[in-house]
Amino acid sequence: MTFTTADLYDEHGTELASVSLQFRDFGTRTAFSGPARTVRCFQDNALAKALLGTPGNGAVLVIDGGGSLETALMGDKIARSAVDNGWSGVIINGAIRDSVVVDTLPLGVKALGTNPAKSAKDGIGEVDVPVQLGATTIWPEAMVYADADGILVERRNPAA
Repeated sequence: MTFTTADLYDEHGTELASVSLQFRDFGTRTAFSGPARTVRCFQDNALAKALLGTPGNGAVLVIDGGGSLETALMGDKIARSAVDNGWSGVIINGAIRDSVVVDTLPLGVKALGTNPAKSAKDGIGEVDVPVQLGATTIWPEAMVYADADGILVERRNPAA
C-alpha cells in the first residue's frame, strides 16, 4: 500500500488524529501502517520484547514509554525479532539503541531518540490498553499510518 499521511489527512480529515510529538525515523521503511498493538511501560522492555517475538501479521506496536530517554526500549535484537515475526513497524515514546543496525532492517521505527543504556526486564506494564502519544489516544486495533511527515491514528475505539 502506498500512501502519504498528508494525503490521508486531506481525504479523511477529522476521522484521523495527528500525533504532534516529534519522532526520529529509523529502519529502512519510511512509511508503514497497520492495526495498533500497544504496550505501556516505563524503562522496562520485557513486555515489548515478548510481544514482538510473536506473529505481528503486519501490525504496528505502539510503546508508551512515558517519553523517557534514560534507557532504550528496543535494540537491534528485538527489532530483528519484529522483522522475523512480520511486524510492520514500531513507534516508541522513548529511546532505542543499536540505531546503526536498526537503520539496516526492513522495519519502520519511530522513536524520540537513542540511548545505549539497557532497560529493566521485570515485565512491569500493560499490553493492549489505550496509550497516549502527546494529546492523541491510540486504541488497540486502531489503524496507524506513519511516514516521514508524522503519524496518523484512527480516532475511534475499534473495539467499541
